[in-house]
Amino acid sequence: MSFPAVRIKICGLQDIPTALAAARAGADAIGLVFAPGRRQVTPQQARAICQALPPLVSRVGVFVNTPMEEVRQLAHYCGLDLVQLHGQESPEYCQQLGLRCIKAIPGDRSSLERAADYPVSALLVDHVQPGSGQTFDWQILMGVSLKQPLILAGGLHPGNVGRAVAMVRPYAVDVSSGVEFRGKKDETLIKAFIQRVREVCYCVAG
Repeated sequence: MSFPAVRIKICGLQDIPTALAAARAGADAIGLVFAPGRRQVTPQQARAICQALPPLVSRVGVFVNTPMEEVRQLAHYCGLDLVQLHGQESPEYCQQLGLRCIKAIPGDRSSLERAADYPVSALLVDHVQPGSGQTFDWQILMGVSLKQPLILAGGLHPGNVGRAVAMVRPYAVDVSSGVEFRGKKDETLIKAFIQRVREVCYCVAG
């Protein structure tokens, strides 16, 4: 049975040692949050992390309703490979931005039906309250055909990501709070999360 390897993004990183640990553990991408919140990084922090990471690890900047020119400037300054948009950005915004985009949408039927409107590199399907650390009903994705690659997010952690991957078979998974301990990224949880995804992909493919 064909089951391509699922890519893994560790989001909300704020320092070089943790970013390097995630890369060593096998993360395909790291996320840097520019939107206000406890995981927000400064442009200087983000630039330093991006420069410290090894090649072939994607640098993703997370924005919420940010003016286009500001996103472009930060992407260039920091060396981002993609931007991830978590606000009410329109399909027109995504097209005019001129950067490779991941658009986050809520995991509900109406949002999925409108997903084809977005000219983006991938769609990230999350809980209706992004960043809440809650899962949504993955069954809603059964039978849905998206023209863009699907990144699954929302409440994932080492204990449930295996089941999520086996059920949804996404292009990638995205985790933030699910690999934190007392509000900080935990290297042991990052390793466990990545190992579980790899184990499930290997078992199902075999």
